[in-house]
Amino acid sequence: MNAIISASELEGALAGENPPVLLDVRWQLSLAKAAGEPPFDGRAEYAAGHIPGAVYVDLDRELAAAPGERGRHPLPEVSEFGAAMRRAGVSAAKPVVVYDGGQGWAAARAWWMLRWTGHPDVRVLDGGLPSWKEQLSVEVPTPAEGDFEPVPAPADLLDADEAAALARAGVLFDARAGERYRGEVEPIDRVGGHIPGAVSAPTSENVGPDGRFLPAEELRARFKALGASDGTEVGVYCGSGVSGAHEVLALAVAGVPSALYVGSWSEWSSDPSRPVAVGPDPQ
Repeated sequence: MNAIISASELEGALAGENPPVLLDVRWQLSLAKAAGEPPFDGRAEYAAGHIPGAVYVDLDRELAAAPGERGRHPLPEVSEFGAAMRRAGVSAAKPVVVYDGGQGWAAARAWWMLRWTGHPDVRVLDGGLPSWKEQLSVEVPTPAEGDFEPVPAPADLLDADEAAALARAGVLFDARAGERYRGEVEPIDRVGGHIPGAVSAPTSENVGPDGRFLPAEELRARFKALGASDGTEVGVYCGSGVSGAHEVLALAVAGVPSALYVGSWSEWSSDPSRPVAVGPDPQ
């Protein structure tokens, strides 16, 4: 099962015998409040127009718990996530397609959480809403209650200690921008830098100018050059477990299994006792 789906493939699937549940997860990391501007409002964007039949999912409230010691976007309680997905109409026997405004991070977070908790058929719309050229709708659907019961897979999830160990024993990718990895700037967290041993692998380099994923063979070559050779255990982190999910998705497109450290740098850097590396060298 491919982890992504094109707009034309989605159009065909929606017309098929078992159309997918559509989840709209428009969200973006925004520092606009500091500039005195209103923050991004994904629900308002959804209300203004969405793919017909799509149900809005709030990343901050349904795909994450409140910020705290575990990071800016810690995992919600599994039972709460399951209830949110059932309200959105998610069932085990129905495929799910997730999309966002085009960046892909939020959609990937929803994809990762559904996959992590055992949904057998979930894909991300490659390129997000901008790739959809058909008519949009302002009608808000009322889906029938789904039956999805989440069962987490521990192997797909890393905690801080496991991430640190994997940076030594396998390869741990840092999906943030290179300047944050090197510690040159840090606009959000307590301190800049990276987990010692982690390899810089910015998420932005997984996609082309149109926001769609590079071909699988190009992604495979990219990750292999960064250390993800056959048999290597791979992990990913980012700032708060959102863009890192996009890297896990890119790795899945490339055929490389990986685990996500959801707490990521926002959790790691909040503890002064944890080591911090700076500069371009992983160590």
